[in-house]
Amino acid sequence: MAKQNRCSFCGRAENEVKMLIYGIDGYICDECAEQAITIVKEARASRKQDVKLENLPKPQEIKAYLDKYVIGQDAAKVALSVAVYNHYKRLNHRDEKDDVELEKSNIIMVGSTGTGKTLLARTIAKMLLVPFAIVDATVLTEAGYVGEDVESLLARLLQAADGDVKLAEKGIVFIDEIDKIARKGDNPSITRDVSGEGVQQGLLKLLEGSVVNVPPQGGRKHPEQQFIQVDTRNILFICGGAFDGIEKRIAQRLNTHVVGFDAARNVAKIDKSNMMQYIAPMDLKSFGLIPEIIGRLPILTHLEPLDREALRSILTEPKNSIVKQYKKMFEIDGVKLTFEEEVLDYVVDKAIEFKLGARGLRSLIEVIMMKPMFEVPSTDVKEFVVTLDFARQQVESANMAVLKESTEDK
Repeated sequence: MAKQNRCSFCGRAENEVKMLIYGIDGYICDECAEQAITIVKEARASRKQDVKLENLPKPQEIKAYLDKYVIGQDAAKVALSVAVYNHYKRLNHRDEKDDVELEKSNIIMVGSTGTGKTLLARTIAKMLLVPFAIVDATVLTEAGYVGEDVESLLARLLQAADGDVKLAEKGIVFIDEIDKIARKGDNPSITRDVSGEGVQQGLLKLLEGSVVNVPPQGGRKHPEQQFIQVDTRNILFICGGAFDGIEKRIAQRLNTHVVGFDAARNVAKIDKSNMMQYIAPMDLKSFGLIPEIIGRLPILTHLEPLDREALRSILTEPKNSIVKQYKKMFEIDGVKLTFEEEVLDYVVDKAIEFKLGARGLRSLIEVIMMKPMFEVPSTDVKEFVVTLDFARQQVESANMAVLKESTEDK
């Protein structure tokens, strides 16, 4: 009689279970696999609910993790790492009886498009022990108008916490495109600014900390539903925005301050190619953020504009770099994909020419690889080499000159 394969966990034979999954050196049945999933979920939930100070990743460890996925932006990485670490410490210190109450330090990151604001947030979410939600401020409108209420930010966080309110109250929310809710002028609006100042006023109570009634399914679509009360005092908010055009406001402020005999010398010290490094809260106010919101975002950091060297590194160096992703996609079809070095340099040059930042790299590679991705899976080709002539031909045939004109008009 032939020897039957048995589950390495429960010992039952193959004919005694519905399914037996084969491994390299063992087997697992369907029931043991389901039980293992349950155990892992419970372990993860308890890990999130019981974050001990000694198990926390230190700021340098958090930054080292970010370095694997994001090129450059050291200032923003340090600010994020410190804020997240301090957030964990607050959660541990909260139950201790002490006269000193630690307040949270919400962050606002300012940087032009394609510099990595959202990527930083998504990357740090991978290693966090608390619920993390990324939301877009552009969909928010003042309560009573078509769009989403500010409370919908917390609904996303509740979903990330699997509906556990206590767990969500320890979470982190990244609000992207915060600059899109800036009011239209520097003066307070005398009329309704539905998607601007009104939304900022609504965000105040969330950022500072209060008990908020959260509609789990959206307040306007399901008015009969029961609200869930969420305390935001221990929720860390990280905001990011491009603030397009704020460099002009920074330049105006610096020029007004340059007065006296040393005026020419001080002007010479200003790096005009990177005005974002001189950003101050008053610049955010002149752009359209109300002073109350700026005060609730005490940590202001900026992202450096990406130079040619940084863009070149982004293509190949990170763990999830663009080139590695395309190589993996072709590898799944059994095809070895290779890019000539000249192609990568060409893509970087075009991204700089079109002023698209890191996002432009992905767009250009997509244009170049569209034809091979369409044709190669239907052939017996085992290796595909992207040459400079091929890349240039694909970009030119895609009429990318129109893209260049549109970016120059802005």
